Amino acid sequence: MNIAYLNSNDFSFFSGAQEQLDQLIKQLQSEDYTESEHGDIEKFINKEGQEILRRLLQGWLDLKAANEERKDSIISVSGDKLNHVKVDTSRPLNSLFGQVTVTRTGYSQIKKASLFPVDAKLNLSVNSYSDGIYYRVSKEAVRGSFDDVVETVAETTGGYVPKRQSLNIVRDVAQDFEHFYQKKRFTKPEDTSGLLVLTFDGKGIVMRPDSLRECTKKNAQKSKKLKSRLSQGEKKDRKRMAQVAAVYTVQPHIRTAESIMQLSEDDNVIPFRPPIRNKRVWASVEREAESVIEEAFQEALQRDSKQKRQWVILIDGLPHQIKLIKKVMKRLNIKASIVMDFIHVLEYLWKAAWCFFDKGDEAVEQWIAEKSVNILNGQCSQVAKGLRISATKRKITNRENIDKCAGYLLKNKERLQYGEALKSGFPIASGVIEGACRHLINDRLDITGARWSLQGAEAVLKLRSLKSSGDFENYWTFYKKMSKKRNYDFLEVNNFG
Repeated sequence: MNIAYLNSNDFSFFSGAQEQLDQLIKQLQSEDYTESEHGDIEKFINKEGQEILRRLLQGWLDLKAANEERKDSIISVSGDKLNHVKVDTSRPLNSLFGQVTVTRTGYSQIKKASLFPVDAKLNLSVNSYSDGIYYRVSKEAVRGSFDDVVETVAETTGGYVPKRQSLNIVRDVAQDFEHFYQKKRFTKPEDTSGLLVLTFDGKGIVMRPDSLRECTKKNAQKSKKLKSRLSQGEKKDRKRMAQVAAVYTVQPHIRTAESIMQLSEDDNVIPFRPPIRNKRVWASVEREAESVIEEAFQEALQRDSKQKRQWVILIDGLPHQIKLIKKVMKRLNIKASIVMDFIHVLEYLWKAAWCFFDKGDEAVEQWIAEKSVNILNGQCSQVAKGLRISATKRKITNRENIDKCAGYLLKNKERLQYGEALKSGFPIASGVIEGACRHLINDRLDITGARWSLQGAEAVLKLRSLKSSGDFENYWTFYKKMSKKRNYDFLEVNNFG
């Protein structure tokens, strides 16, 4: 049949959408809706409007099918000639507006699977869900639970995706995460003289038993479980540690110890903080911590391959993490200044303070401020020594936290050179990585009752990382390109017409 004739008013591929629109307008003009509240009309239009959009999409697909060029045969990438032609084969497509049908021509041969050039042109997924569904599910899965994803998609679109299929979609979308950032590393270095900061932390995620690391799984099996409640210490044997990393650029910010502890005369002035730029944060619960740490250094090398800038590494003092960082630095021949997070130092100092002061004693704050200023001026060894001497002179028996604080200061004195760090304008607090842990993990993966599979947790972490780093839209374009290559690389280019 002639295409021009098919597109006439009587046989238009979009006549179904036109009929639905006319019917909707007719209903709105009827007496049945004259006294309705506007909210009821909104719901009615939204529901019926989805059907109009569905019919528009169906009409476009039908037009595409009518215009498809039928060939006698096609050649697969492996060189097979597929000359068994079957026209008008169809497959369902669950779109944002509801289910539509994709009609196209298939090419096959004996003992060879059918190939569909139109599927490749449209870049359809291997399952029945459309790009719009994939995108919407991915965005919603970043925000809330998969139960919420199912509910939101059902309430705000004409489509429906069950919980398990939603999780499968997220896993599929997340699979090109590492490849995407490897490709980005070939771009030009940053044009700046600002500090290049790397920071790391770890955060546990409650996992299903089969997704725990072997050592944790054995501990969980050994623990004595009570039927009516969790056994003491059982929770810690249900978690798998995720490694969190962040890389960003910031201009040096020179300060004094007194300004940080707000002991200067201008303590009523809000301090200026240089804005963080080009921040990338991410986490992985599947890969080993060393792999994530090395990836962070590779990201930094992409920004400053010749190491002309000042590199600063902010850590919280975890011995195993420090060991891995130094190992990677040695392997990659990296030179950087390692700075311990000052907030962690304060935590040790506060615990020691309550050995000297009674609860509620206001003098404790002045004591903390004085000790902190001394530490910030590079006198951590003197403070540690003073704590122990003072405890001995005052014959304090409950001095465990005092000795822990002193030991912590002495053990990490090389990384507590805050006097030099402040003069150089280095950051000394790991707020960026703490915020990353909270956003990437606590706000989504640590919701009440959640227990994760390894693949599910990793996929959600990757998508949340992309969103936090501002890379989701660019990644989506990259993912669609890679998806087409994965799904349709068996068709030669000349088969696409």
